[in-house]
Amino acid sequence: MNIIAHRGYWLEESEKNSLKAIEKAFKNGYGIETDIRDYKGELVISHNIADDSCLKLKEVFDIYKSFDSNTPLALNVKADGIQDLLEKQLKEYEIKNYFMFDMSIPEMVVYNDRNFKFFTRNSDIEKECVLYEKACGVWVDAFYNDWDIETSIKTHLKNSKKVSLISPEIHKKEKDEVWKMLKKTGISNEERFYLCTDFPKEAEDFLN
Repeated sequence: MNIIAHRGYWLEESEKNSLKAIEKAFKNGYGIETDIRDYKGELVISHNIADDSCLKLKEVFDIYKSFDSNTPLALNVKADGIQDLLEKQLKEYEIKNYFMFDMSIPEMVVYNDRNFKFFTRNSDIEKECVLYEKACGVWVDAFYNDWDIETSIKTHLKNSKKVSLISPEIHKKEKDEVWKMLKKTGISNEERFYLCTDFPKEAEDFLN
């Protein structure tokens, strides 16, 4: 299992997507999920509309390389048309263990055509996975309804896909039953399984 710290390893809400939270994640051996968009010709980290205070993506990559890290980088695409900037920085920093996700469908086509690593989506409202055969993995989520997450994950793993699950607490839901299922079924032992969570240390202690 790979643990992905959602917007870094933070303790206070205000630390999300901060340099402190991202550095703490890498220091503890976790991957990160973070939001990228362009601002004034540069790639920045921001879930919402960007401004001058935003952390630059290259600062994140600088930290990543300083730890000689190879933990996964889940890059949540928040803007269209940023492939040239992304390709340049991924090559400059020799980033290999990454994937893009959450882009629009037309943008997903572009990412595929340009040979970026990307995940498609599967959730209670996204039953069909776009570009499934081309995607290197699947981002599994649940917004409103209870659905068979276990079967979804097992199906994608059986099809040789990587799978990243959004842990329920990210949507302000109870996580315990899902975490117990991951442990009981052995999914948490799968090398191709990723858990994106607000509580990376708790997940590590419980699931490992």
